[in-house]
This record gives sequence, structure tokens and C-alpha cells, in this order.
Amino acid sequence: MKDSELETMRNSFNTVKNRSNSLIESPSAKRLISRGREIKKYSIENNDELLNQVCESFKRNDVDFKIAETAEDALSIIDDLLCEYDCNTIAKAKSNTLGEINLKRHLANENIDVVETDLGDRILQLKKIDNKPVHPTGPASHLNVDNITDIVNESLDVNVNPVPREIMEAVRYDVLKRLENANVGISGANAIASEEGSIVMVHNEGNISLVSLKDLHIIVAGIDKIVPTLEDAISIVKLETIFATGNYVTSYMNVISGPSKTADIEKKLLKNMYGAERVVVILLDNGRSDATQECLYCIGCGNCVVHCPVYNAVGNEFGFNNYLGGRGVAMSKFIEDDETCYNSGLYMCTLCGLCTLNCPVDIPTNEIIENMRKLSADAGFYPKAHGIIKDNVSSKDSPY
Repeated sequence: MKDSELETMRNSFNTVKNRSNSLIESPSAKRLISRGREIKKYSIENNDELLNQVCESFKRNDVDFKIAETAEDALSIIDDLLCEYDCNTIAKAKSNTLGEINLKRHLANENIDVVETDLGDRILQLKKIDNKPVHPTGPASHLNVDNITDIVNESLDVNVNPVPREIMEAVRYDVLKRLENANVGISGANAIASEEGSIVMVHNEGNISLVSLKDLHIIVAGIDKIVPTLEDAISIVKLETIFATGNYVTSYMNVISGPSKTADIEKKLLKNMYGAERVVVILLDNGRSDATQECLYCIGCGNCVVHCPVYNAVGNEFGFNNYLGGRGVAMSKFIEDDETCYNSGLYMCTLCGLCTLNCPVDIPTNEIIENMRKLSADAGFYPKAHGIIKDNVSSKDSPY
């Protein structure tokens, strides 16, 4: 990342800190923090049971579901669905899981146009190169208004001024025009309630409502997103919102428990009234079953990277794919392998523990990273200097 981008990112992070600090210290937030940790701990420890339960709930709700063991499995399922719907353009909402499986790159090879509907994600998509996000909920937080104006004007062949509203309106017009003939929407999920079979998604822009109105709504989520009840799911997304944005709630909180339907004519059930005629949930494992359990407690708020001194110094170079910072490095071992973990910044971490101190669910990321270093070294991946020291100790009884 450029120095100017890092400076803009740090300024954006400071804005979030200032907005959220007092809120985090409130009694209601503290109760929610305690409850959130308990929910995630129980959910991950009982994931197999909850996975079986949610599948039964999906059946009851007329929600199609698939379990994908790998990213390749998930992409294959998506390919089949898009062929079934003869899809050329797809409306996409923000999702780190879709970034994990490299959906956009895969569908580009299939000549399918994926249109980001989240403003920050769309700006990065228009940027084309060096367009990795810097924060889970504020992906373009490193770009200032002048940067964004240049990107939008060049990519959309418009001439907007460096005024946020003008930029927003230009992008909105372009997105809506591109999606006029799209019949498929795809998104992730913030939480999934096992008992009710309900998928919870939060957003401020209204874009997920747009995505979910398409004939087919595909939802791709990690198996770690499953929690016992709808009340638990709401608690998790409220906690995420507080730590990610400094607000109690987002503008929109969508709860999807099945396809669009009505029974207002002689109580006969008809699908596809206004929303999707079909909802398909793809539950992704992709290494999660083998992951360190605490890694899966993550609720995606991004507060760890906001406070991480290394991330604030180097940006999204520290992390893996859409999973940023130390927790992303740790997850890369299970999603990919030891080499990827090493190359994602395993030895960038200072082990200071600020990520854990500021994590709403107390993920001990620094301890996990320390353990990952041992596993990485056992697999043959460690800094060259460490190897030299090891050899010197073996041959000379001295590190020098």
C-alpha cells in the first residue's frame, strides 16, 4: 500500500475508534460482549449438532441447501445454479466468504459479470488493480475522495466532482443499470439461526434487499456462522455492528427464512411474489473443521486490525485474502496450507496482544500465532535468519 493510502486508512480507523469507544463501555454493550463470547464458544463446540439441526430447519422452510467441503465444491455448486438460470450477470453483496473462494475471479473466467452492490466493494472493483479491501466492513477505507473520484470518472466514463454525494449517485446509477436484467443475487451471511433456519444479514445501503429480490438468491456462509437461535444471531450481529461501526444497529437487518411466497388467494401457497422464488444456502467448510476453535469465534467486526500496530504500519499486506491481520494469517493455514500461512505475514506479528484486548469475543490471536509459528517451523517454513541461528547453535553452541 502507498503511504498516502495508509494515512487515509489510519484516519478512517481513528474515526471508527472515536465513534465506538464510549458505546463499547456502555452497560448494554458490556452485557452483549459477555453474551456474544458465550454464544460463539457454544456454537463452535457444538457445530456438528447445529449443522444437522439447521439442515432440518432449511428443509422445513423450503430453503435448498448444500454443504461444500472445499472452495472448489462451492464454486461447482454455484456454476450449476447459474447454468440452470442461464445467468450472465449476478448481483453481489459484501461477503468475505465469497472472497475466500475467489468467486469473482472464477466467474470472470466463465464470462459472467459480477456486479458489486456495496459502494466500497464496487469502488474497489472499478479500481481493478491493487484492489484488496482494508477492513471487513469498510473495504475502501484507505482511499480518499480524490482517489475515488479519479477511479469512478475513469472507469464509468463520467465527470463527477470530488463530492461524496455525486460519487455515490454515479455509482448507484451504474449499478442499477447493470442489474436490470440480472436474475440471480449472491451474498454471504452474518449469522445463521439453527433452530429457526433463518439467515441474518445486516447492511446500511439497502443493497442486500436488492440482491435478495432476484429470482434466485444464493447465500454462501462458513459453517462457523451457525448459532443456536434467532435471538443469538441478532445478538451476534448487534455486537458486530457496535465494534465495526460504532453504532447500535445498522439501517437494515434482513432475516431470510425461505423464498418469497403468499397465500392470500384461497390460502393457496404461491412463490415468487416480490422476492426470490428460490433460496439456496451453501454451507462452506473449507478447512474450518480442522481449525483452531478460537479462530472460528470471529464475528467479522475488524476491530482487531483497527488497533493492530503492524496492520496500521503495513496495511493489508498483513493477512490472507479477505481475512485481514493476525486472525487472517492463522485461518490461512486451515483454508490453504503452512506455506500460505508463512507468506501471509506469520512473522510480522509482534505478539503484543492488542488484537485480543480489543476483540469482542476474546480471540487469543497472539497465542494462536505463536503456536502457528511452531507448526510452520516444523513444516519447514521460517525466516532464513532463524535457520542460520539454529545451525550455529547446533554446530558452535552459540547463535553467532
